[in-house]
Amino acid sequence: MIRFLPVNLTTLLVELNDLDETLALLASLQAAPLPGMKELVPAARTLMIGFAPEKTSAEEIAAGVAARDLVAPLAREATLVEVPVRYDGEDLEEVAAITGLSVEEVIRRHSAATYMVAFCGFAPGFGYLVGGDPALQVPRRKSPRTRIPAGSVALAGAFTGVYPQNSPGGWQIIGTTPVKMWDIGRNPPAYFQPGYQVRFTDLAKVKTQVQVAAVAEAVAVDAGGAFKILSAPLPPLFQDLGRFGQTGQGVSASGALDRGAFKAANRVVGNDESAVCLELMGGGFSFRVQEAAVIALTGAPCGISIRMAAGQGLSPSPYVPIALEPGDVVSLAAPARGMRYYLAVRGGFEVETILGSAATDTLAIVGPAPVQAGQTLKLKPASGLRAVSLDEAPAFAFPKAGDEVTLDLVMGPRPDWFTAEALERLATEAWVVTPQSNRVGIRLDGEAVLERCRTEELPSEGTVTGAVEVPANGKPLLFLADHPLTGGYPVIGAVADYHLDLAGQVPVGAKIRFKPLKAFSEITPNGRRA
Repeated sequence: MIRFLPVNLTTLLVELNDLDETLALLASLQAAPLPGMKELVPAARTLMIGFAPEKTSAEEIAAGVAARDLVAPLAREATLVEVPVRYDGEDLEEVAAITGLSVEEVIRRHSAATYMVAFCGFAPGFGYLVGGDPALQVPRRKSPRTRIPAGSVALAGAFTGVYPQNSPGGWQIIGTTPVKMWDIGRNPPAYFQPGYQVRFTDLAKVKTQVQVAAVAEAVAVDAGGAFKILSAPLPPLFQDLGRFGQTGQGVSASGALDRGAFKAANRVVGNDESAVCLELMGGGFSFRVQEAAVIALTGAPCGISIRMAAGQGLSPSPYVPIALEPGDVVSLAAPARGMRYYLAVRGGFEVETILGSAATDTLAIVGPAPVQAGQTLKLKPASGLRAVSLDEAPAFAFPKAGDEVTLDLVMGPRPDWFTAEALERLATEAWVVTPQSNRVGIRLDGEAVLERCRTEELPSEGTVTGAVEVPANGKPLLFLADHPLTGGYPVIGAVADYHLDLAGQVPVGAKIRFKPLKAFSEITPNGRRA
């Protein structure tokens, strides 16, 4: 039986019977896309479909999916890759205890199987491998780790996976590998591609001495350029509107958190709305101007001070074009309200694009490196552009610590996993934004705990920006732009698209109230909601 579950106003989750049906539907939609269909994110037994609401609707997508053949044979990729493993994982003994096997038998069974990469998700290069020994199926950890080292080989449910970089996670770690799962210098960057066959080799038997390579975080330093960075206590990030079309490799869109402010910054200086900007937080950022330029600052209202080469001081306003001359020094103070502000320059920043985008994804570690003190930034030519804009203004009032912010919530796809009392608490609690929040998501706390009415594990499924996921501790996590592509905890709802910019500006110490738009209901292919 197929179910069609709302995710947000522009995304639908198709729940199928098993992985084979999911992969068959994925292959069908890739071969013959539905009108208005955008991103596809496959998972264990679901396929998440993003669509353009001006071209189609959730009901039309559901009707198109219902007509597809889900029993077509799957094409298997002939490529076989080998992954050497040092079976030294910190959960290896626990896995042995859960399965009733010895540690030696766990290793033997894991390295004896031939796996297939079913799909990629969670993070770039993270492949979900199937085909392992059924005796090795173990649950996720009850409390996810905040940091799992790159190269960790892990188990969860029927899947095996390898963490491509240091990241949080809840899988059971049984070993490590020196093979880089994600290398932007490789084509394709992901070592695991959907359909590949995979074998794990026990390094203890081949007696090869290897070490997991550390990921170097190089910072480009160039003597030439328009802006010389003097200080950057919280290193700014290059951002654009996002990285699309890479979900097959487990790469999510990322991009600016307050897209309205980002676009406004570009309009102020006459750029195309998608030109690369710097996304900043906090205060203390300063730079010396080495070439004449026009800049703008939008978003959270930061204090702007300019010490001109001739010695005068200026304090210009945000949302207006600011002309700079060589020798000027620009300093930015922390905003009293909001979280993030954007620096645009006429012509745009000259920066390397990765997979078609300059967005910096902090979870996936994809995109340009953060901007550091001592670095110089180059600009693109400022010719052939539109006139600067003098009519820009903030789209909303920026909240400060202690304020309450109301965010509209689309209920779905998994509110039926929670008790009626939990659903009521979700909508009535004032959830406090904790200091553990970042571009990945806003961690919330409150007196309430959102209790489940279902205790089984949820197979991994696609997530969207704005999704409100509820981990085992019952405290909601609101995903932002750098969220994992797939997740294994139930999503109770998702913030409406039009409130995502506001969500990205809610500071630590502020409170969030969720306002459900309507009661949860499934979508039927006949144009009615169940």
